Order: sequence, then structure tokens, then C-alpha cells
Amino acid sequence: MVAPRNDDYYLLATRNAEFLLSELRPNGKLKHSWRGGKTTNEVFLEDYAALILGLLELYQTDFKDKWFASAKELADEMIELFEDPNGGFFDTSKDGEQLLLRPKDVQDNATPSGNALACEALLKLAEFTGEGKYRDLAEKALRLVVGMATRYPTAFGRWLSAADMAAGNVKQVAVVYARTEPGRSIAGGEDASELLRVVRSQYRPNLIVAASAYPPPEDAPALLKDRPLKNGKPTVYVCEGFVCKNPVTAISELKELL
Repeated sequence: MVAPRNDDYYLLATRNAEFLLSELRPNGKLKHSWRGGKTTNEVFLEDYAALILGLLELYQTDFKDKWFASAKELADEMIELFEDPNGGFFDTSKDGEQLLLRPKDVQDNATPSGNALACEALLKLAEFTGEGKYRDLAEKALRLVVGMATRYPTAFGRWLSAADMAAGNVKQVAVVYARTEPGRSIAGGEDASELLRVVRSQYRPNLIVAASAYPPPEDAPALLKDRPLKNGKPTVYVCEGFVCKNPVTAISELKELL
């Protein structure tokens, strides 16, 4: 198993994720806030989008498939509840309180707009899953703000980050290692951790990483599918658009690809 140290930040992150996915999602429906065991009825676009991004980051920390599966499920719910057929997303849910006009804020203020967060989340999911619908929706949202963002860039900071991801070559990194029997030492586990440390050794904003024992489970990101081990060793595939370079097992080889 490849996992981070059990430091305070990681423990707090996992505890928060468990709380949000249970207490703030009664009956499988995400809510905006919680107090004393009770939730409010409303939920907003930014609630979904921010949680999806947080879960994707948590997945890339400990590679537990439940975080990725929850992020994808929430993304599909977000699309169903908030999508504007003309592009982007409304701030309020279609099954929420009926308003004369559903708001749709696209400008980043003290906090990023829900639309910018949703765009970024969908771009990242497209890289993990290879599903074109996520990227199509993200690009459709980006087209709404390209003119304004060019004229007033300081008001569209998070959008510009998403645009950089959409325009650049995102590196997809898939790490696979041998599955072992319960109760036995994890052969190659430390080697896989060393490979991941190389991936994480520098700030690489346009990079996503997935890892799993081989073969990966059904709910793992599609990026891990059909990525066999090389000579039985922990193996890394560095890809762009699901087209991969030759798999590598050595740290020196990985550094060249990154």
C-alpha cells in the first residue's frame, strides 16, 4: 500500500472528509451547513465543486479509491443539479427554492466563484477518467468568461488557473505495484513510495497522479486500467491524453519523463 505518514494534517483531512460525506450528506444529498446534528436544506454550486476538488486532492495523498469514487459521484450530481444548458452552472440547485432568476456568478471575489471551481474539478476528472463529457462542460464554461478574464484578469484568478490546465499539456502519472496476500509484507511498497516522492518533489500544478496495486479495482480511476507491471516491479506510466511513454521502474528514468 502506498500512503502518506499519519501526520496531523493528513489525519485532519481524512476526518473532515468522512464528516462531510456522512453528516453533510444525509440520505445521499449534499447540504450547505451543519450544526448540532442538523443540516440546512439548501446547497450551492460552490459546496459541490470545492468538495470535489478536496476529495481529488485527498485521493492523490493516500490513493484510497473511496475518495475518487465519491468525487466522481458528486460531480455527476453537480452536473444534474446545477448545469446551465447555455454553458457554465447556476449557483443554486434546480430542486432548491424557486427563484424568479437563478443566480450565476462567474467572477472570482475574496473566494473563487463556484463556476471556476466546477470548471477546474471537471478538467481534473477528465484527466483521471478519460470521459469527454467532463472536459466538454469545462470548456463550455470557460468560453463564457474568456473575454472578461482577458480584460480584467485580477477578477478571474481561479478561472485563469483552470484555463492554464485546459490549454496546457497535463501530465497523467499512473503508479502500479504488486498486490500481496493479507498478512504478508508488502513487496515493492517502499519502492513505489520512493517513485511517488519523486513525482511530489516539485510543484507541478498541471499533473495528476493515481496509484494502485495491480490489477486496480473497478472504482479506481480509468487512468490505471491496462497498466501492467514491468518485470514485476513498481511501475510508473507518464501519459498525456491517455497516450503513455514507455513504462519505467527506476527513479532516474522517471525524472527524465517528468
